[in-house]
Amino acid sequence: MNLFEKQYEKILHSLQFEDFTFTLKRIIDLTLDTEDFSFYKKTYNLLAWVDYNQSNTEEKKEKYLTILQELHQFLSKKEIKSQKCLLEINNLKKSYSKSPFALGPINLKISEGEIIGLVGENGNGKTTLLRSLCKELNPTEGEIKYHFTYSDIYDLRTQLIYIPQRTNNWYGSMLDNLRFTASCYGVASEENELITDLILSRMGLRDYKKLSWKNLSSGYKMRFELARMLLRKPKLLLIDEPLANLDIMAQQIVLDDFKAIAKSPFRPLGIVLSSQQLYEVEKTSDQVIFLKHGEQRNLKTETIDNKIHEFIIEFESDWNQEELYKTFQQLNLIKLHYNGGTYIANFPATTSIKNFLETIIQENIPIKYFRDISNSTRRFFI
Repeated sequence: MNLFEKQYEKILHSLQFEDFTFTLKRIIDLTLDTEDFSFYKKTYNLLAWVDYNQSNTEEKKEKYLTILQELHQFLSKKEIKSQKCLLEINNLKKSYSKSPFALGPINLKISEGEIIGLVGENGNGKTTLLRSLCKELNPTEGEIKYHFTYSDIYDLRTQLIYIPQRTNNWYGSMLDNLRFTASCYGVASEENELITDLILSRMGLRDYKKLSWKNLSSGYKMRFELARMLLRKPKLLLIDEPLANLDIMAQQIVLDDFKAIAKSPFRPLGIVLSSQQLYEVEKTSDQVIFLKHGEQRNLKTETIDNKIHEFIIEFESDWNQEELYKTFQQLNLIKLHYNGGTYIANFPATTSIKNFLETIIQENIPIKYFRDISNSTRRFFI
């Protein structure tokens, strides 16, 4: 079963369980994948029908299934794109004459359909790396190879879009700005109206399209930037701290959007995103890069032969460090840290989560939270 068929099956399951929000998002994604005006029109009309028939569950289910089957029939004949390498970084370094900080060396490959998470504490080079990749900064050493053609720096910035943490204000309504963006990229007349409406709906912005910048929350501003990016059809998206100032639900929605956009079988997109939200980024990313004092550490390559050499648990407990240390000796505890309100316990690799939980239960240790971080970049922060 190819990638498209797997995704299609998942959409049908979501419809079966009446997850209409997810299903409609994916219908719009598939519609945009067709790049066909007639499907733009069909899905546009479906959105207009949904506006006035939200509670009509059975008919909604029937209409969703009908258009999904039509989309499946059309897209099944379309070629699925192979994941080509978009960008290659070799021994990239960036230093400043008046600062002791230096980034690098960085070595990295980014391919279509791949999401790379860039994590690390503030001031460790995440933004410097992103700005170097989009040529806002020139590297001191090393090279960046772009595996796609571009005529000049402006053409490069069309195909490789960088969204900084603090974006510029804009004037007028969200709808007018997106239609203007679409027109700048050659989308005219009725097609402009259709595509703009589809992408507004895909980003959950349809009810807010007449609002201006000052009336939008941080989450909706981020969705607007993603909508504008989709209209520009780039090959690679670099985005700095997209989860900053978002509540946990908004973070999950944005990350789900990233994944759906990047993993399109027909229009795959490479994404590099920096964030402080470690666990959320790890769940979404194909690869996680950790920067410490500008130096690169990769989770996959740090685990030798893909084997975990220590079992590491992060947890919270009302017991003090001495009580916990004595109790966990039965599991051959290697070390126990108290780190920012949580404990970090290192055990031999032969220890399992089952052993840990059995000890918790047998010794009646009060636990508020725990997480296995043996194979997480969280361990680099310790």
